[in-house]
Amino acid sequence: MYLINRENVEWLISRSGLPFDYDMVVIDELSSFKSHQAKRFKILMKVRPGVKRIVGLSGTPASNGLMDLWAEFRILDMGKRLGRFIGSYRNTYFEPDKRNAQVVFSYKPKPGAEEAIYRQISDITISMKGTDHLKLPELVMNEIPIRMSDEETLHYKTMKDEMVLSLHGREIDAVNAAALSGKLLQMANGAVYDEKHDAIHLHDRKLDALEDLIEAANGKPVLIAYWYKHDLNRILKRFPAERLDSSDSIRRWNLGEIPLAVIHPASAGHGLNLQAGGSTLVWFSLTWSLELYQQTNARLWRQGQKETVVIHHIISKDTIDEQVMKALRYKDKTQSALIDAVKANLNKGGPA
Repeated sequence: MYLINRENVEWLISRSGLPFDYDMVVIDELSSFKSHQAKRFKILMKVRPGVKRIVGLSGTPASNGLMDLWAEFRILDMGKRLGRFIGSYRNTYFEPDKRNAQVVFSYKPKPGAEEAIYRQISDITISMKGTDHLKLPELVMNEIPIRMSDEETLHYKTMKDEMVLSLHGREIDAVNAAALSGKLLQMANGAVYDEKHDAIHLHDRKLDALEDLIEAANGKPVLIAYWYKHDLNRILKRFPAERLDSSDSIRRWNLGEIPLAVIHPASAGHGLNLQAGGSTLVWFSLTWSLELYQQTNARLWRQGQKETVVIHHIISKDTIDEQVMKALRYKDKTQSALIDAVKANLNKGGPA
């Protein structure tokens, strides 16, 4: 048995000089191969015909919607169920959603497409929810609303409407919709980067809400999820928190030696066991990524956790924060439907 991380798959196949003569391949976190344009997907497909058996494991198979499934199942069955080409899959099951003239930005499933996709993949797909087969603690999801002042709201609205803003004598602009989304998320958090990548302060309302949550924890350890570096800097400036970014810090967190910790979802997403160190998670910054969101929550809400897990979301009202939460709920609904469609009923001895 050989183990390798996904970042080195390209090296193993193309540059190591070692023969890729494995009769079976197991891909943990199969969703990391969801992009058909990624180098790791393309290089693995080159050797896929020589693999007799392949298994993919994932807790988030369709984190951004059913379009993610094509590349994952292309690896598993060489295109037998969902087609050999992404264009054919797209045309069969999807129709344009958001577009500008001939440019299509996103697709939505055609009527009946979800059920058709589930039927196609059901014979090689099995799903087992941890909540069904493992004894997990209670989970409490909580939203903490905060409101910006009239002046702060005006700055936010100006940025949203005009994609440019002068704040404290410094220029902030967004070159496209994606950049604007990032700027608005930053402003909802309380600071925003200018064109020189310097952080400009807007408000401390999320920090105030975070302070209340830390006090309400009554000394119990609190884990804080952040996204932008200026979020991290402002949190560390205000609170005696420690970053969980090394094996030593993670060890001390699980020993209960760190009462207040901060972590980035991209580094917390997969593989970390943090349930021994605490049961309270605060989302200071939100992320569009359902995969990172769910995987970060699962660092605390998992087997071995002995207390009720409380996950707080600090939400700036009337901002993009509300849209992110709505998007996460919608994506979760789509993914939950997929998982339920291929759910295993172990008591009956096979897939439902």
